[in-house]
Amino acid sequence: MTKTTLYLLGALCAASGAAVLVTQKNGAAGQRPRRPAALSAAPDAASRIHIDAARGFNHGSALLAFSALADSAVEHYRGSFENPAMYTPLVSAACSLVAGLHGGQDKTEASHDIRHAVYLAAAAAGTAGTAFHLYNVTKRPGGFSWHNLFYGAPLGAPMSLLLSGALGAVGERLRNEPALDPRLFGMPAGKALALAAGIGLVGTVAEVGLLHFRGAFQHRAMYAPVTIAPLAAAMVTHAALTPPRDHWIARIWLRVTAALGVVGTLFHARGIARSQGGWRNWSQNILAGPPLPAPPSFTALAIAGLAALRLRRTEHE
Repeated sequence: MTKTTLYLLGALCAASGAAVLVTQKNGAAGQRPRRPAALSAAPDAASRIHIDAARGFNHGSALLAFSALADSAVEHYRGSFENPAMYTPLVSAACSLVAGLHGGQDKTEASHDIRHAVYLAAAAAGTAGTAFHLYNVTKRPGGFSWHNLFYGAPLGAPMSLLLSGALGAVGERLRNEPALDPRLFGMPAGKALALAAGIGLVGTVAEVGLLHFRGAFQHRAMYAPVTIAPLAAAMVTHAALTPPRDHWIARIWLRVTAALGVVGTLFHARGIARSQGGWRNWSQNILAGPPLPAPPSFTALAIAGLAALRLRRTEHE
């Protein structure tokens, strides 16, 4: 085992411990018995679990919005804001970030109309951005090809904004549901939220896999997001599709995935430092080096997945 591998494992374990500590406050429900709490919990306890899950989705939405804001600012600056529409994701992501931060500390049991509207607008902006980026790829010589996927407008970038809006909007809808047996999209809320987190992880893995394939996986650490995150997506999806119980392995793996976002950011910063001029030439190397805002998407979706699992354990089907 090389020193690089040892450093990677050590950093991942350290960040995993940090993620566990960060989530310990919200994860106190991990000490509850495996029997669905909805059968015996007092109404106030059920309400607390219900709102904590919604706040978890607000937190995940805020982190995704920050990632989308920073990424679009860098990428669109590199494109000289040639199209005025390139300012849209900056405004929308900034609004979604503020809404997520506000919702993350809001313990009321009712949706906030302005936050909900901001989230829906962010989801719409992310959808429109994906369509614009797809058009940018297909209009290039050669059309829809590997070369244009690699070097055209990144198809996955607007998805962070779309996911931020979607997670936030789902969290707002959850607040309007009754504390006991909340439901979303015709199914138990925890189940629906877990499926949403799993789908978001799959989409993020697809984007990262494409970019790391473009980089020829020149560093072993580049395999981490395309191996750890898919397993997390599979586990949270499995938790959604099986009877409610304590999916402790899924919870641990989601915390490892949350740590992956921190470790990935450090590796991307290291990649920038290794470029010619390093951080002294930051104005050039941030544009040309690995994207710093990308890895936190894994942390955001892992936070949402953990919130969904906490709510899932209280359900009875």
